[in-house]
Amino acid sequence: MATLLDKTIENIEEIKIDADGAIRARLDELAIPRKSLGRLEELAIVYASIRGTARTNKFVHATQMHKVIFTMAGDHGIVEEGVSLFPQEVTRQMVLNFIDGGAAINVLARHVGARVIVVDCGVASDFGNITPPQSPPSQGGDKGGYNNSTSPRFCIKKIGYGTKNMLKGPAMSRGEAMRAIEGGIEVFEEELPDGIDIAGTGDMGIGNTTPSSAILAVLTGTDIEEVTGRGTGLDDIALKKKIATIKQVLKVNKPDVSDPVDVLAKVGGFEIGAIAGLCLAAARHRIPVLLDGFISTVGALIACRLSPKVNNYLIASHKSVEKGHGFVLEYLGKKPLLDLNLRLGEGTGAALGMSLVEAGVKILTQMATFSNAKVSKPQPT
Repeated sequence: MATLLDKTIENIEEIKIDADGAIRARLDELAIPRKSLGRLEELAIVYASIRGTARTNKFVHATQMHKVIFTMAGDHGIVEEGVSLFPQEVTRQMVLNFIDGGAAINVLARHVGARVIVVDCGVASDFGNITPPQSPPSQGGDKGGYNNSTSPRFCIKKIGYGTKNMLKGPAMSRGEAMRAIEGGIEVFEEELPDGIDIAGTGDMGIGNTTPSSAILAVLTGTDIEEVTGRGTGLDDIALKKKIATIKQVLKVNKPDVSDPVDVLAKVGGFEIGAIAGLCLAAARHRIPVLLDGFISTVGALIACRLSPKVNNYLIASHKSVEKGHGFVLEYLGKKPLLDLNLRLGEGTGAALGMSLVEAGVKILTQMATFSNAKVSKPQPT
């Protein structure tokens, strides 16, 4: 019997960027020098290729896209080995902050008009009957609050209470890895009826740069030293220990490079698997994905290994300070939109990138052409 993952992969279409040149031709008719809006035009071409002409044209009179950021959260048993400066309980504390609307991702999502979906994929504790606030807190002034005009949605797709310590064996079972991927698919499809024109990935999980570096090293054959960074700010001694830990993890688990689910199960994380599932689901529904930082892009790498067709649905929002991010972007052939020295995660870079994609689409659909603006075309040379 076909699984949800099988059905999702089977329904992903191969996308060719501007296959017949029609989108580029439309841009060349706009009342501006050819290609003078640079990467905004590139983004318009990518978006319109993915969504199709009919879906893109609806933005002619639209005020904004339905932009949705999925922040996937999970804990990691490997934190027992001292790979992070922060204690594991910070994952739960930050999820509560996301739900309350006070985190960086909430601020930037409000700034660009995006909804935030917070997902418990495997946090090491329960949250009870928590619901987001129904009315916005103070919007500044003496009370010092924040604008929470769009409350985040909290979704539970918990696979387990954190992964196991992968220094001692697999991070999770193969079945749990499948459930993590399919949980990401489910979250996307549950949100789809409320409208998604572009999706953004985000993550939260203390210690999750360690499994991300391990996955990247396995799937690309890159040296561990080259793809392992300081995470939350490790010093030189702690970084050396982190690298040594990852090397031992790979020796203990021997992940199969030809099987991305096996790699996820042995050295991955629940939220990384969910991000992979999200990318697969978005591709299945012909919706572009704005990748955030290192962890998100490694999740996308798993999705691309499961279905190479996914790659053309992905847009890199930024280049993280985290060392491995540049390697995985290059491996996927992605040129990031921004380089702002970000290394937070949560979906913060994706939020900023979404505004640029939307700007490009509006250029394509709302600008006047030379003819309807009665502007003379450039003279042939």
